[in-house]
This record gives sequence, structure tokens and C-alpha cells, in this order.
Amino acid sequence: MSDKKRVVVAMSGGVDSSVTAALLKEQGHDVMGVSLQLYERPEQTPSGGKTCCSLTDVMDAARVAKRLGIPFQVVDLRQRFKELVIDDFVAEYKAGRTPNPCARCNERIKFGLLLEMTASFDADLLATGHYARIEPDASGIYRLRKGLDPRKDQTYFLFGMNQQQLARTIFPVGHLEKPEVRQLAAHFNLPVAQKQESQEICFIPDNDYVRFLEEAGVTPRPGEIVDRDGKVLGRHDGIHRYTVGQRRGLGIAWKEPLYVTGLDTANARVVVGSKEDLHRSSLCADQLTWTDLPITGTFHGTCSIRYRQQPVPCRAELCPDGRLRVEFDTPQAGVTPGQAVVLYDGDTVVGGGWIL
Repeated sequence: MSDKKRVVVAMSGGVDSSVTAALLKEQGHDVMGVSLQLYERPEQTPSGGKTCCSLTDVMDAARVAKRLGIPFQVVDLRQRFKELVIDDFVAEYKAGRTPNPCARCNERIKFGLLLEMTASFDADLLATGHYARIEPDASGIYRLRKGLDPRKDQTYFLFGMNQQQLARTIFPVGHLEKPEVRQLAAHFNLPVAQKQESQEICFIPDNDYVRFLEEAGVTPRPGEIVDRDGKVLGRHDGIHRYTVGQRRGLGIAWKEPLYVTGLDTANARVVVGSKEDLHRSSLCADQLTWTDLPITGTFHGTCSIRYRQQPVPCRAELCPDGRLRVEFDTPQAGVTPGQAVVLYDGDTVVGGGWIL
């Protein structure tokens, strides 16, 4: 990016987005920092851990902006975040699926609403601190590629980006490894250089999903815990308390470890089985997004069905009803409805969808 641009930087108050702003300022771009107010958060979790999206984070972002000498603004998107992310999260659990709110937030908030707002800031581009790369090929098609740090690659959360969004977005730290980003933060004398990262979902500070869901209106519906043949092994207090792959908290004494292998919402049943019963040879997905054009025929490449999973060999094809069918070369454990499946060609994202 040789010519100078006006760039809005989504600043979370963390080290990655702060270094993003510093790098762009150093390169001579006209940089503006924006923090999103998404949810009312305490400063710490009940266990004393660091939260994200808190007032302290916004203040940290403002301090970094002041240090860099760039304008800074806070945008209140609390109502839209509730409608587009939190309500979706609750509805997915009600349907017996395990949602991925981080991917939804990227899709609908950061590269949806915020990217649309860049025009109101008279900006050319939106920049974030994601560990991913956007590179145009010889034909002018923008490719979403993995970040060079394999431990931090975040393309799994970004599969929902289309060509128009990729053309207006940059990821300045995507070609760096995390230690290098920390070093740059110290080099720029940023006040967040040693700030710890937050891992939990922003709107559930204590990671107590059950409490959050029930406070949000999910009514516990007791039912049976059964094996794959329908034999009743126990009872549960609501399927929203369970997710595919779960082992702990079943309350069943059995000759071998039992895992949740499925959720039958219609009959309020939790299905359990052995670890081997978790393995699936294929999956089906909908709500598909393609970074360029949809695949044709049979696609041979790799896919990930969860964040930080090393992509596994697969083949995929579009079904007549518009859904995506993915078959694994080797059966995979933990195929979870509500999570994303992301297709890769080498280190390039082809597209993905939501597992049914």
C-alpha cells in the first residue's frame, strides 16, 4: 500500500489493534481510531480475570490514540450488538446448537456495520488487528490468507468476508508473529505493550453460559439422557446446558467415559455415547459465504470445524438445495451444529458456512 490513505482503525484497547494504528501512522497514513461500545461489562470477571470491551479497554484505546496523536471516537452499537449477536447466540442455544459469537460479530458488526460507517468518517479503509492477510492476485481478486503466525491465525473467524469487504479492509499485523507485535508495541512506547489478552466471550464475563442463557429467557426443559439406541441412562435439567463433545457434568456412572454426541431439541433429549461415537465422516452446512465465487464440481482441499484446529483434508460440493456437503478423508470428532466450517486451498480461505 504505497499511496497514503485515510484509515479507520478498530481499536479494542489491546496490543494488536494498537500496533496496527501505530504502524499505519508511521507509514504516513491519515489514521483515526474508533472503539465500539458493544456491551456493559465489569472491569474484572468474578475470578479476577481480565475482561474485554470494558471501560478500561476503551480508556486504553484512547490513551494509545493520544500517544500516537490521532483522533479517536467511541461508537455506541450496544443495541445493534444485542440484536445481531447476543439474540442470535440465545436463539442458537434454544435450537440445540452451539453458536460462535466471535465469527458473528466479525461478520455483522466489525465488517458489517463498522465497515459501512467508514464512509461517514470520510475514510478509504478499515484496519483491524486480526492475524490474517488480504492480498490481491494477478486478476485483481482479493484473497484472504492465513496469518503468518500459525498460533494466532484468525481466518476461521473471518470466512464471512466477501470481495467488497476484503477490498476495503487491511490487516497490518497479519504478516507478523505475536512476539514481534509485542516488540513493536514497546518500540512505539505504547501503554498496552504488556497488556494480557482476554479469551472469554465479551458478554459473558464469568463464562457461565447457563446463567446467562436463563437470564436471557431460556426456560430449562428437563428431559432424558439416552444412548444412541434410545435407552434412557439418566435425566437432565435442560439441553442448553450441554454441547456436542461434552464429557463432564453428565451425572451418569458408566463403565466407560460418556460424551454428548447429539442434542434432540424436539424431544428434549441429550444423546450420549463413547468417544468413538463422536466421529463423523461428513457434515452439512448452510448460510454459505465465498470469498470469490462458489465452488463448482467437487472441491478438494482442507477444512477447519473449530478455531485453532489444524485444517484436515476434505472434499466438498454444493447440494441442489444450496447447502454445502463436506466429507472428511478421515472421520473427525466434535462436528458441532452451530459452529463454522471453513474451506481452505493451501493457506487461502475459499469460503465456509454454518454447520447444520
